[in-house]
Amino acid sequence: MERTYLPVLLLVGFVVMNAALILLISHLTLRPRPTAEKQTPYESGMPVIGDARERFSVKFYMVAVLFILFDIETVFMIPWGAHFRELSCGVDLVAGACPAGQLSLFGLWEMLVFIAILLVGFIYVWKKGALQWD
Repeated sequence: MERTYLPVLLLVGFVVMNAALILLISHLTLRPRPTAEKQTPYESGMPVIGDARERFSVKFYMVAVLFILFDIETVFMIPWGAHFRELSCGVDLVAGACPAGQLSLFGLWEMLVFIAILLVGFIYVWKKGALQWD
């Protein structure tokens, strides 16, 4: 069991040693010359507006969480689409096709229930006003 983790441990050790060596070399060769321009934060070429500790509205976080939730839920449709042929056949596939008379609607109903649950959640969020930017 220990031999299976040896390459991973060697890689992690190499990465840590390499990072420490790079930091040490840059620390030893650096001549600090601080200026006012160098001390300002870089904001993609734009002048800084406001404070970094500004409070955001809860609506921003709600929309972000809802986007992640619905985005991840739609990712579950990819494996369903990839295996739809197997899900809609009552028996094992023969040469990549379902034998005659063995067609099933299980795969379709399964995804329709999944989409209906998503739709109910989306309508609930919409009615609650979580998507409004008032």
